[in-house]
Amino acid sequence: MGKKLIITEKPSVAREFAKAIGENTKQYDGYIESQNYIITWCVGHLVTMCYPDAYDEAYKKWSLDTIPFIPSEYKYEVIDNVRKQFEIIKRLFHREDVDVIYNAGDSGREGEYIQRLVKQEAGCNPNAIWKRVWIDSQTEDEIRRGINEAKDMTFYDNLSEAAYLRAKEDYLMGINFSRALTLKFGWPLKTFLGADKSVIAVGRVMTCVQGMVVNREREIRNFEKTPFYKLQAQFGYDGATYIGEWKRTEESSYKDTTRLYKDSGFLNEADAKAHIASLSEYDTAVIEKVEKSKVTKNPPLLYNLAELQNDCSKLFKISPADTLKIAQELYEKKMTTYPRTDARFLSTAVAKEITRNLRGIGDIAAMKPFVNEILEGDAVKKLAKSKYVNDKKITDHYAIIPTGQGLANYASLSVDAKKVYEIIVRRFLGIFYPAAIYQKITLETKLGTESFFSNYKTLASEGYLKVMHYSFATDKQSADKGVVSENGVAGKEMASEDELEQNADEKLEKLIGTMKKGISVKLIEISVKEGVKSPPKRYNSGSIILAMENAGQLIEDEELRAQIKGSGIGTSATRAEILSKLINNGYLALNKKTQIITPTLLGELIYEIVNGAIKPLLDPKLTASWEKGLTGVADGEISSDEYLRKLNDFVERRTNYVKKQWIDNSILDKKFEEVKKNY
Repeated sequence: MGKKLIITEKPSVAREFAKAIGENTKQYDGYIESQNYIITWCVGHLVTMCYPDAYDEAYKKWSLDTIPFIPSEYKYEVIDNVRKQFEIIKRLFHREDVDVIYNAGDSGREGEYIQRLVKQEAGCNPNAIWKRVWIDSQTEDEIRRGINEAKDMTFYDNLSEAAYLRAKEDYLMGINFSRALTLKFGWPLKTFLGADKSVIAVGRVMTCVQGMVVNREREIRNFEKTPFYKLQAQFGYDGATYIGEWKRTEESSYKDTTRLYKDSGFLNEADAKAHIASLSEYDTAVIEKVEKSKVTKNPPLLYNLAELQNDCSKLFKISPADTLKIAQELYEKKMTTYPRTDARFLSTAVAKEITRNLRGIGDIAAMKPFVNEILEGDAVKKLAKSKYVNDKKITDHYAIIPTGQGLANYASLSVDAKKVYEIIVRRFLGIFYPAAIYQKITLETKLGTESFFSNYKTLASEGYLKVMHYSFATDKQSADKGVVSENGVAGKEMASEDELEQNADEKLEKLIGTMKKGISVKLIEISVKEGVKSPPKRYNSGSIILAMENAGQLIEDEELRAQIKGSGIGTSATRAEILSKLINNGYLALNKKTQIITPTLLGELIYEIVNGAIKPLLDPKLTASWEKGLTGVADGEISSDEYLRKLNDFVERRTNYVKKQWIDNSILDKKFEEVKKNY
């Protein structure tokens, strides 16, 4: 019986595989060996696509005469600084005693691509069977399961095809479009900004994200502020006070006026003050209506990477790249499951074994009471039929959850890593609790013919919110009250523009509970509250990741939006890297304190160039449709040949279009001058 060779993604993972196998091992240069296994590793990419000059020296010099460059056969080469490890793997591939080779690379499209390239360049061992290990965590049980249930490599051929196509797509667009735009528009850009700014770097995903940020910034600049003036009355009853906000009703003296902003604000401050004066004769008001309703708030879905990155940016000002790094660290320390996932659901199989995860979390003192409460109830039995389990909405991996293992590593985590782990744990525990129930109360207070409305919310049943009292909540009082934002994270709830909603304190809650229609209350004062309709918010490092994931929402055409539903810009594994590249290129700026993202002058100038030359690159519709196509290839719904034909045609047409464009430097300079005024 021969030996089994396992190729992992990096040395630390190889060591975890060695532990899981449970055999005495010996460390060699570049690999580990035991009686039955040899375990080696990649160190990121070992093989890459060759630059154009590897095909012909003529391509080394950038020239319009040598583009579009679309090879019929692609060339690859081993990366020099990792050649030693590649040669070690190649030698192990061809050892005569190896009869099974396991691809145990990162369980995703990029991980598949890395290992397929190594196999491609190292050559096949004709005597060995090739299998794929696909795991969701690095616990010993999961590693052993992955090895025992490894499928033939051919099962993942479609995923491999999609990975190769993604690389070709980025390669072709990057080389051809960057060269075409730089050669046609680089010199005027260089003249305008200085000697170091002549190269125009564009990409399928990168340029689209750049366009999203520039478009948002321009929406904010062009936003016309609309001031408005609201009336707020303070009423008193039985020693307590409450606030009511005026709104137009059918009985109002302003029911037919055009001088209002919506139904509750005046466009002119003088009109607001005149309305107050018209009510000066009153010193008492009457409760016209008391309406009570229940509002149910269910526990949020589990984390995928985009949601986790968004929350970490918002709560802790941790960048998406650093969040991914921390999530990867937690995964490698066996504490959480695979981080690069788009799914927010669990699989049926995982739901059946979830008690193990829960029991492990119970070893954390702060979590033990919640775990005990969950295990004593019937929530675990009901999980499989809940909305949190959905096999149809899982592709490569299920949601990010704690494994319940690796807790010996908790003490060594950084402060930020502990925060990330805690929100993952609490989000997970929340799904085993019932919904939170609020009592919502609306009061209509009548002052003559005018109505003032008050909206209050009280927490009737805490439900899952009891798990959300984070130790790091920025607003501890809100956290203690169980006030949560839409994603379930403790923090302040902001009143909307059109509705004054308050969280009632105990005294006010008691007061509201006794109020009935017809009760008289005292008018204390009426004041004018000025407001301004807010422009769109700038993206921050978290919200841009969510916008990339939900690219379809940015498309106005309903039919097109439906066509690319579920497709985003980039993938969970690449979005943070793309954002970092835009920042490093100087096209976007990141405020590290606030995590707000804005375009730079250079970024806006390149936006103008792309907008005039290859406008589709700025369109989320195009980028998301390419991503949907790659998913189609991975699912076996689209052939790789069909996809490649469309890709080659697009690159060829667009490159030739740029080559034929006539440049009027004066027009370009004028556009540049207009942009520069904002900096």
